Amino acid sequence: MATTSAPPLSVVVGDEELLADRAVAEIVAAARTEDPGVDVHDLMPAQLTAGKLAEATSPSLFGEGRVVVLRSAQDLNKDLAAEVTGLLKNPADDVALVLVHAGGAKGKALLDAALKAGARRFDCAKPTKASERLQFVKGEFSRAGRQITGDAAQGLLDAVGNDLRELAAACTQLVSDTEGRVDNAAVARYHSGKAEATGFTVADRAVEGRLPEALEQLRWCLAVGTAPVLINSALAGAVRGLAVVAQPQRGAADAELAKRAKIPPWKLKTLRQQARGWSPQGVARAMAVVAETDALIKGAGRDPAYALERAVIQIATARNQR
Repeated sequence: MATTSAPPLSVVVGDEELLADRAVAEIVAAARTEDPGVDVHDLMPAQLTAGKLAEATSPSLFGEGRVVVLRSAQDLNKDLAAEVTGLLKNPADDVALVLVHAGGAKGKALLDAALKAGARRFDCAKPTKASERLQFVKGEFSRAGRQITGDAAQGLLDAVGNDLRELAAACTQLVSDTEGRVDNAAVARYHSGKAEATGFTVADRAVEGRLPEALEQLRWCLAVGTAPVLINSALAGAVRGLAVVAQPQRGAADAELAKRAKIPPWKLKTLRQQARGWSPQGVARAMAVVAETDALIKGAGRDPAYALERAVIQIATARNQR
């Protein structure tokens, strides 16, 4: 009788579809390492009947190995859940059973029964913290045998957003089209169409006092056609955020602070780090610079690029103003 090198029983738990799909693929790949011809049944609750489940999990006449994947196990009706629970107690030797469960209270009895039966657990929860998403990006490059700088990883997150499938695709593109360690310049080249991302990079480097990098990013933004008004808008947003977190908090909740700063709550940690070293006088000066630059860009000045360069220099130096 054929056997598989996949665990005889696995549970894939979590609401992040990309990670769940990868976990299932890993289990199937492990089975095919042992038996390239292993039969895979990948079933959704809507496709499943008691008869079909019995057919997929009954002993094989020819002894070939099988992997039976039950997706959205939390949505199985009472009768099918009971039948699966029975399978957990009497598994077939040539079948690797995989339950994919979204987590949560729905269908928890089946999940608990599988874990009690000794299932190997794969956790696939959706990343909710900025640090988790950053680690995901770095992990994508590690999987490909490559590295990405911390700044570049953050820049990619800012440019692409939080959807893991889109992030994974962006990482794959960068791995395919670049060589060596991926830096911020490489990320900017491939995501310059996202004006808010590149503008935010300029703003972040400016309020962090990293003037050479801020000027480099500014010149890149202008070179690829980012509108000056969008860059100054990003500068204004960064300075506004500093003003919010630099003042006494008086017990204000993070959600309220994030609302005032007009940022998602997960960005507060970054904003607080950026606010270190800023004095109230420095923030006030930076706010004045942004207002002046807005007027220059919108007609009071002749050269928007020069106005932005001047603004970046003055904001970066205002950081140390006392």
